[in-house]
Amino acid sequence: MPITIPAFIGTAISVILSFKLNQSYDRWWEARKIWGSIVNDSRSFVLQLQSFVAQENQAEIKEIAHRHIAWCYSLGLSLRELNPTENLENFISLEEINEIKTHSNKPLALLQFNALQIAALKRKKALDIFSQVQLNNTIVNFSNYMGMDERIKNTIFPITYRIFLHFFIYIFIVTLSIALRDIKSYFEIPLLLTISTTFFLLEKSATHLQDPFRNRPTDTPVTAIARTIEINIKELLNDKEIPKPHTPEKFYLS
Repeated sequence: MPITIPAFIGTAISVILSFKLNQSYDRWWEARKIWGSIVNDSRSFVLQLQSFVAQENQAEIKEIAHRHIAWCYSLGLSLRELNPTENLENFISLEEINEIKTHSNKPLALLQFNALQIAALKRKKALDIFSQVQLNNTIVNFSNYMGMDERIKNTIFPITYRIFLHFFIYIFIVTLSIALRDIKSYFEIPLLLTISTTFFLLEKSATHLQDPFRNRPTDTPVTAIARTIEINIKELLNDKEIPKPHTPEKFYLS
């Protein structure tokens, strides 16, 4: 068998593998950009509350801000298919926790609580209509970000793509071993192992990146990002108990 045949198959595999890597990284990078936007709008949300709401309502500002921190943690846990109400008692009341447990979408319920409380502030004249519209726009942005994350989470990368790619890698290795029949086995076998391992490792990396909310080390670090949001918001509120940022565990952030 001429060497051009496995060379042609290897080139085709490289193109297909490159496409999968690009698509997988695009999914991971989109998820990271969404959470970056959540960080930015979370800071803006608290600043808007402090600017728009009357000063005598500081307790309600703090309550809404803490509920938003709970939303950030709850969204990350929900995307990873973990308990979305875990540790929320640090930010919201037990009554609210029990109430959101009746909802199928816990983060959406938290957004609803904040929207209703902002509407109540408007009714008691602690907030004017233009400020309410601006705050509602920010809450709508959070709802949009949540929908974008759920779209990535629920859109499955075709499993047949991986199966066919593995099949062609096996074909490539078989044809390459036949084409290199004149090389001594103690050179040929390590060469074939090196080439095949490279292809399979790249494909495995792409598979991990394509699902950024699977609770794996290669995930988008939603817990660490939520902790950053918590720190920023509590500093804006002049809270005394400020947590420390998450540190990497074995080179990965959670």
